[in-house]
Amino acid sequence: MDILSKIVADKYKEVDLKKSIVSIKQLEASFLFKKETFSLAQALRKSKTGIIAEHKRRSPSKGTINQNTNVGQVAKGYQNAGVCGMSVLTDIKYFGGSLEDLQLARASVDMPLLRKEFIINEYQIIEAKAHGADAILLIAAVLSKEEIKTFSELAKTLHLDVLLEVHNKEELHKSIMPSLDILGVNNRNLKTFEVSLETSKSISKLIPDDFVKISESGISSIEAIQDLKHYGYQGFLIGENFMKTDNPGKSAMEFIQKLQ
Repeated sequence: MDILSKIVADKYKEVDLKKSIVSIKQLEASFLFKKETFSLAQALRKSKTGIIAEHKRRSPSKGTINQNTNVGQVAKGYQNAGVCGMSVLTDIKYFGGSLEDLQLARASVDMPLLRKEFIINEYQIIEAKAHGADAILLIAAVLSKEEIKTFSELAKTLHLDVLLEVHNKEELHKSIMPSLDILGVNNRNLKTFEVSLETSKSISKLIPDDFVKISESGISSIEAIQDLKHYGYQGFLIGENFMKTDNPGKSAMEFIQKLQ
């Protein structure tokens, strides 16, 4: 069983447990559930740099990246740096994140927050809204076309932007639908962990202009971003490059200053 299959199998168990502890009605009664959201897609369209900075403590491919961060301070640092939005990992077992990280980030900043999670159930979308998310991630590799449609349409009723992540042409073709806002191409093969920016380049022409296009994973240089902009990419998700430093916000600021 590859790592993606393991994560998804564990996620089904995790969601079943959560549903037995906290009901949807309880989530909908939370203060943050009623909060107006910030649009990540609009922020990307208006931005000259398109940087989405990520909070990530560890990953299956890299191991420990940074276990010593204060997510609120990182969020403030990212906002001061001028990022378009922040991606917050909420998977505990494999990435060391949590929904509390998302809440703390929300309490610290007023920029778009993306809940980065392996979403396999509608419950997680309501959970995202209840913990302060403005956008959710859907991964085409683990969802059917019907699930993508159901989940993205639910997200739209909650005023959440939807980032749909693909890895190849087949995933893209099954996934394109009006209820998506952002199409992200992940340059990392989630089964082998190999990274190639050629993935973004080869798929770019197939993505309709209606969607904001972003490139994810393996982006660590100004040159890579400048190159990908020629292919129509407006957003760039960067995590490890900032998080592996002692001060992710400062690293993001220095990177963005060079990019402008």
